[in-house]
Amino acid sequence: VYRRHRRQHEALRWYRWALAGLEKALGEDHPDTLTTINDMAGVFREQGQYEKALEWYKRALAGQEKALGVDHPITLTTINYMAGVFEDQGQYEKALEWYGRALAGREKALGMDHPITLTTINNMAGVFDNQGQYEKALEWYGRALAGQEKALGVEHPYTLTMINNMAMWYGRALAGQEKALGVDHPDTLSTINNMAMVFRKQGQYEKALEWYGRALAGQEKALGVDHPHTLTTINNMALVFHNQGQHEKALEWYKRALAGREKALGVDHP
Repeated sequence: VYRRHRRQHEALRWYRWALAGLEKALGEDHPDTLTTINDMAGVFREQGQYEKALEWYKRALAGQEKALGVDHPITLTTINYMAGVFEDQGQYEKALEWYGRALAGREKALGMDHPITLTTINNMAGVFDNQGQYEKALEWYGRALAGQEKALGVEHPYTLTMINNMAMWYGRALAGQEKALGVDHPDTLSTINNMAMVFRKQGQYEKALEWYGRALAGQEKALGVDHPHTLTTINNMALVFHNQGQHEKALEWYKRALAGREKALGVDHP
């Protein structure tokens, strides 16, 4: 700890020396000058000097907005860093506000499925998680996961890490829902279904079938055998059998889903 603190102190000394030279040679708003200011803010953040970090990030941000524009990726990165400092401080509403600002800019500048955009979405989910708003967190984690699967592929380490994390968060959400709403409440059953989906994505097919079976039993009791949600779970179970190579079993469950859907929705429904 002492060595790390000493390294940080040395880094600040050298950053200040470099900054003085850059401001003199290039000007206060030159990108290289602003990068050094940003780096100094990062050191203060590592030290836990959050107010000092915010002060320097704001200084960098003002210069970046002036020199590069409000939607430049570097400007948006500083905004994202500031949101992170507010999150470190436990100022979650403030963090969400700044992450939202970074997200809007990144979606506009980079696109919705760009890895950097998805990082901000993931950051927002983390804030909701820290607040104990697990359903909201899962909504945003799901959005990040969908983007990662599209942009990086289902086998990418980042995607797999997200899937593993979602199993944990669904478990936390489920515990709260069962206590507050009951085991057969539609929201509880939806979370059980989502847990099964995570296990399916992980290739844990037996575990997935176990959880889909649990969701199905509750849905048939609470919603009825021909309810669209019930039929979706039946279809999902067929998909697991399909993934396992149990084609006869898959066909049996697909036919069951099909019969119910034709009855409930009609033969020409999408």
